[in-house]
Amino acid sequence: MTDLQQLLVAAFRWHDPGPASEHLVSDVSGWWREPTVLARIGPALADLVSADEPTVVMAPQVTGMIIGPLVATALRAGFVPAYKEDPLRAIAEATTWTTTAPDHRGRTLRLGVRDRHLGPRDRVVLVDDWVTTGAQLRAMSRLAAARRATVVGSAVIVADCSPTVVDELRVRSLLRGTEL
Repeated sequence: MTDLQQLLVAAFRWHDPGPASEHLVSDVSGWWREPTVLARIGPALADLVSADEPTVVMAPQVTGMIIGPLVATALRAGFVPAYKEDPLRAIAEATTWTTTAPDHRGRTLRLGVRDRHLGPRDRVVLVDDWVTTGAQLRAMSRLAAARRATVVGSAVIVADCSPTVVDELRVRSLLRGTEL
Protein backbone atom coordinates (compact mmCIF):
# COMPACT_ATOMS: atom_id res chain seq x y z
CA MET A 1 0.00 0.00 0.00
CA THR A 2 1.39 3.42 -0.94
CA ASP A 3 1.88 6.24 1.53
CA LEU A 4 -1.13 8.10 0.09
CA GLN A 5 -3.32 5.00 0.33
CA GLN A 6 -2.29 4.63 3.99
CA LEU A 7 -3.22 8.27 4.63
CA LEU A 8 -6.62 7.77 2.95
CA VAL A 9 -7.35 4.69 5.07
CA ALA A 10 -6.23 6.42 8.29
CA ALA A 11 -8.40 9.51 7.66
CA PHE A 12 -11.52 7.48 6.75
CA ARG A 13 -14.27 6.46 9.17
CA TRP A 14 -17.33 4.20 9.13
CA HIS A 15 -20.26 5.41 11.25
CA ASP A 16 -23.18 3.41 12.56
CA PRO A 17 -26.29 5.63 12.26
CA GLY A 18 -28.20 3.44 14.70
CA PRO A 19 -30.72 0.62 14.76
CA ALA A 20 -32.98 2.14 12.08
CA SER A 21 -30.22 1.78 9.49
CA GLU A 22 -29.29 -1.39 7.64
CA HIS A 23 -25.77 -0.26 6.79
CA LEU A 24 -22.80 1.76 8.00
CA VAL A 25 -22.25 5.23 6.57
CA SER A 26 -18.91 6.22 5.07
CA ASP A 27 -17.25 9.43 6.26
CA VAL A 28 -14.62 10.79 3.88
CA SER A 29 -14.49 14.23 5.54
CA GLY A 30 -11.09 13.41 7.06
CA TRP A 31 -9.63 13.35 3.56
CA TRP A 32 -10.43 17.03 3.07
CA ARG A 33 -9.04 17.98 6.48
CA GLU A 34 -5.66 16.35 5.82
CA PRO A 35 -3.36 18.79 3.92
CA THR A 36 -1.14 16.01 2.59
CA VAL A 37 -4.13 14.21 1.08
CA LEU A 38 -5.35 17.44 -0.53
CA ALA A 39 -1.91 18.06 -2.02
CA ARG A 40 -1.53 14.53 -3.38
CA ILE A 41 -5.02 13.31 -4.32
CA GLY A 42 -5.29 15.31 -7.55
CA PRO A 43 -1.93 14.19 -8.97
CA ALA A 44 -2.54 10.58 -7.85
CA LEU A 45 -5.91 10.38 -9.62
CA ALA A 46 -4.49 12.22 -12.64
CA ASP A 47 -1.71 9.64 -12.91
CA LEU A 48 -4.37 6.94 -13.34
CA VAL A 49 -5.77 8.58 -16.50
CA SER A 50 -3.10 10.90 -17.91
CA ALA A 51 -2.24 8.48 -20.75
CA ASP A 52 -5.82 8.97 -22.02
CA GLU A 53 -5.02 12.66 -22.66
CA PRO A 54 -8.24 14.15 -21.27
CA THR A 55 -9.04 17.78 -22.02
CA VAL A 56 -11.66 18.10 -19.29
CA VAL A 57 -12.56 16.54 -15.96
CA MET A 58 -16.25 16.07 -15.09
CA ALA A 59 -17.26 15.39 -11.49
CA PRO A 60 -20.60 15.42 -9.67
CA GLN A 61 -21.62 17.96 -7.12
CA VAL A 62 -20.78 17.83 -3.99
CA THR A 63 -17.50 16.03 -3.27
CA GLY A 64 -16.67 16.15 -6.97
CA MET A 65 -16.41 19.92 -6.59
CA ILE A 66 -13.39 19.28 -4.35
CA ILE A 67 -11.76 16.40 -6.23
CA GLY A 68 -12.53 17.47 -9.79
CA PRO A 69 -10.54 20.74 -9.77
CA LEU A 70 -7.61 19.03 -8.04
CA VAL A 71 -7.45 16.39 -10.79
CA ALA A 72 -8.03 18.95 -13.55
CA THR A 73 -5.17 21.10 -12.25
CA ALA A 74 -2.82 18.10 -12.18
CA LEU A 75 -3.84 17.18 -15.76
CA ARG A 76 -3.73 20.80 -16.97
CA ALA A 77 -7.28 20.23 -18.16
CA GLY A 78 -10.54 22.08 -17.67
CA PHE A 79 -13.18 21.23 -15.10
CA VAL A 80 -16.92 20.79 -15.72
CA PRO A 81 -19.17 20.18 -12.71
CA ALA A 82 -22.19 17.91 -13.10
CA TYR A 83 -24.73 19.83 -11.03
CA LYS A 84 -27.42 18.09 -9.03
CA GLU A 85 -30.80 19.56 -9.86
CA ASP A 86 -31.97 21.98 -7.19
CA PRO A 87 -35.22 23.90 -7.73
CA LEU A 88 -33.93 26.65 -5.41
CA ARG A 89 -30.79 27.17 -7.50
CA ALA A 90 -31.84 26.84 -11.13
CA ILE A 91 -29.14 27.25 -13.77
CA ALA A 92 -30.15 30.19 -15.94
CA GLU A 93 -28.63 29.05 -19.23
CA ALA A 94 -28.78 26.12 -21.64
CA THR A 95 -28.07 22.95 -19.68
CA THR A 96 -28.20 19.28 -20.65
CA TRP A 97 -29.81 17.05 -18.00
CA THR A 98 -30.08 13.33 -17.36
CA THR A 99 -31.40 11.15 -14.55
CA THR A 100 -29.31 8.54 -12.79
CA ALA A 101 -30.37 4.97 -12.32
CA PRO A 102 -31.08 4.15 -8.67
CA ASP A 103 -27.92 4.27 -6.55
CA HIS A 104 -26.98 1.87 -3.74
CA ARG A 105 -29.68 3.51 -1.55
CA GLY A 106 -32.34 3.41 -4.28
CA ARG A 107 -32.20 7.19 -4.94
CA THR A 108 -32.26 8.76 -8.38
CA LEU A 109 -30.73 12.16 -9.11
CA ARG A 110 -30.86 14.60 -12.01
CA LEU A 111 -27.44 15.75 -13.13
CA GLY A 112 -26.76 18.54 -15.59
CA VAL A 113 -23.89 20.29 -17.35
CA ARG A 114 -23.88 23.74 -18.88
CA ASP A 115 -23.95 23.25 -22.64
CA ARG A 116 -21.27 25.86 -23.33
CA HIS A 117 -18.72 23.99 -21.20
CA LEU A 118 -18.68 20.65 -23.03
CA GLY A 119 -18.46 19.88 -26.73
CA PRO A 120 -17.35 17.53 -29.50
CA ARG A 121 -13.61 18.25 -29.14
CA ASP A 122 -13.55 17.31 -25.47
CA ARG A 123 -11.96 14.15 -24.11
CA VAL A 124 -13.61 13.67 -20.72
CA VAL A 125 -12.39 11.84 -17.66
CA LEU A 126 -15.08 11.20 -15.04
CA VAL A 127 -13.97 11.70 -11.45
CA ASP A 128 -15.67 10.86 -8.16
CA ASP A 129 -14.74 9.93 -4.63
CA TRP A 130 -16.55 6.58 -4.52
CA VAL A 131 -18.25 4.27 -7.01
CA THR A 132 -20.60 1.49 -5.94
CA THR A 133 -23.28 1.03 -8.61
CA GLY A 134 -21.81 3.39 -11.21
CA ALA A 135 -25.10 5.34 -11.41
CA GLN A 136 -23.52 8.81 -11.30
CA LEU A 137 -20.60 7.88 -13.56
CA ARG A 138 -23.04 6.42 -16.12
CA ALA A 139 -25.19 9.55 -15.96
CA MET A 140 -22.14 11.77 -16.50
CA SER A 141 -21.12 9.56 -19.41
CA ARG A 142 -24.58 10.10 -20.95
CA LEU A 143 -24.19 13.86 -20.45
CA ALA A 144 -20.86 13.80 -22.29
CA ALA A 145 -22.38 11.73 -25.11
CA ALA A 146 -25.32 14.13 -25.39
CA ARG A 147 -22.81 16.98 -25.83
CA ARG A 148 -20.87 14.80 -28.37
CA ALA A 149 -17.79 14.65 -26.13
CA THR A 150 -15.75 11.46 -25.74
CA VAL A 151 -15.39 9.80 -22.33
CA VAL A 152 -11.89 8.33 -22.01
CA GLY A 153 -12.24 6.76 -18.56
CA SER A 154 -13.02 7.22 -14.88
CA ALA A 155 -10.78 7.90 -11.89
CA VAL A 156 -12.11 7.43 -8.37
CA ILE A 157 -10.64 7.27 -4.91
CA VAL A 158 -12.59 4.14 -3.89
CA ALA A 159 -13.97 1.50 -6.25
CA ASP A 160 -16.49 -0.59 -4.35
CA CYS A 161 -18.21 -1.94 -7.43
CA SER A 162 -18.44 -5.06 -9.54
CA PRO A 163 -15.85 -5.93 -12.19
CA THR A 164 -18.61 -5.31 -14.77
CA VAL A 165 -18.90 -1.67 -13.65
CA VAL A 166 -15.09 -1.33 -13.64
CA ASP A 167 -14.89 -2.60 -17.23
CA GLU A 168 -17.92 -0.70 -18.54
CA LEU A 169 -16.83 2.67 -17.14
CA ARG A 170 -13.07 2.07 -17.37
CA VAL A 171 -12.75 2.74 -13.64
CA ARG A 172 -9.32 3.16 -12.17
CA SER A 173 -9.06 3.69 -8.42
CA LEU A 174 -6.64 4.37 -5.61
CA LEU A 175 -8.42 1.98 -3.21
CA ARG A 176 -10.92 -0.86 -3.23
CA GLY A 177 -13.82 -0.78 -0.78
CA THR A 178 -12.44 -3.84 1.00
CA GLU A 179 -9.34 -1.84 1.98
CA LEU A 180 -11.36 0.50 4.20
